[in-house]
Amino acid sequence: MAAAASINTAARTAKDTSRTAFEPARLIKAAICVAVTVAIYVVPAPDGLEPQAMHMLAIFLGTILGLILQPLPTAAVAIIGLTAAMLTGTMDPKTAAFSGLGSASIWLIVAAFFIAQGFVKTGLGRRVALVFISLLGKSTLGISYGLSAADLLLAPATPSNTARLGGILFPIITSISDVQKSTPESDESRRRIGAYLAVTANNVNAITSAMFVTSMAAGPVVVQLAADSNVTIGWGTWALAGIVPGVLSLLIIPALVYKVYPPTIKHVPSAQSDARDELKQLGRLSMREWIMAATFVVMLVLWATGSMTGINATTVAFLGVAVLLATGIISWQDMAANKSAWSTLIFFGVLVGMATPLNELGVTEWAGEMIADATSGMPWMAVLALLTVCYFLMHYMFAAELAQAVALYTLFLGVAVAAGAPPVASALMLGCATGLIGAMTHYASGPAALIYGAGYLKTPEFLKIGFLCGIVTVAIWLTVGMGWWKIIGLW
Repeated sequence: MAAAASINTAARTAKDTSRTAFEPARLIKAAICVAVTVAIYVVPAPDGLEPQAMHMLAIFLGTILGLILQPLPTAAVAIIGLTAAMLTGTMDPKTAAFSGLGSASIWLIVAAFFIAQGFVKTGLGRRVALVFISLLGKSTLGISYGLSAADLLLAPATPSNTARLGGILFPIITSISDVQKSTPESDESRRRIGAYLAVTANNVNAITSAMFVTSMAAGPVVVQLAADSNVTIGWGTWALAGIVPGVLSLLIIPALVYKVYPPTIKHVPSAQSDARDELKQLGRLSMREWIMAATFVVMLVLWATGSMTGINATTVAFLGVAVLLATGIISWQDMAANKSAWSTLIFFGVLVGMATPLNELGVTEWAGEMIADATSGMPWMAVLALLTVCYFLMHYMFAAELAQAVALYTLFLGVAVAAGAPPVASALMLGCATGLIGAMTHYASGPAALIYGAGYLKTPEFLKIGFLCGIVTVAIWLTVGMGWWKIIGLW
């Protein structure tokens, strides 16, 4: 019955989409995307770039514009962009075109959706949500700070920020939202509490990713890239540098989002007592809850010890999914019906595949060299600030923090040091910025794609809040952070 209902719902959705696909507003948005793509596509390639590079840039920017304007659903826009790249010969369908769909990071996101299903189906997620509400449920803001504290506590020991948000915190968020009858089904419902908690958790995750070497996959890569440039960054140095601007950001961002994007449920006077009463009624954990909890703990331990065991974070996630399947906690029917997971796989996988050639064809290096020329002769503090802001803004061209670090980190670090900026402070600033960029768009990182795919936020909302929070956190790192780094002797 559930499967039939899901199919009927999908059919109605498809019918509604087809009925509105040719609305004037959608046609205008589509025309803008096509016009921008064609305009850039026909522009002669500047010195240093091949025509194919300009063609790839045109199609990528046109696709990104489509994701922003939304003439069609996100996954549909991504598929159309990929098709254009293949038809024009810009991407080879046998090699580059579908490479992003094979990314381990993207499949980690998909697995996180299935793990969240396990939390919901067993009732363990609801139980955990009730515990949070019983402790902090007087206000939505209080719950948000509780989740932020949990993220900070887990960050040093969870090298995958996607695993941390998707596998650990996301199920709690969805369960809390479900308890408060807040789902993505309607604007009124999602804005009750779910949308606020989701977008706040996404931006908090970017902050904690910036605070420790081991809180994101790109951290160790940044350390290695800095070492290749003769700059040594230790784990303790990064953690000490990140603690003050990081904690300040964690205090500011939930309140800032609460101000600009408030939930409709702000105070629930009876929430704590109701939660305690329901916990008493639930009684002891069921066998299914114990299995889910044990699976989760094992996954958390394996994620935390990945650097020692050599087990990839995606492997750990799929181990968890396999256990849940084998024990009947979730079924293949549950997984097949998870539209958010498969939609995220398509749109994020396609974007990662499209972003990679921009680096391989030299587009990112060309843009970086332009920035280096523009900063020549400026004071080092101004150069470092400008480079950091540019590094942040250039992430609109990337679909993962790691991809940007590999493409731009060494170049930007070299420009900063050449301008007279202290090497360690420069390396740390760009390294921390690699974490901060993870929430600015719905394709900026694995956690961002997961939160967007859950359906609580509309595209304009996601982009607006991501940009605002990103600018605020970058400003904190450039002011308070640099001041703190002066005190501890990093420059």
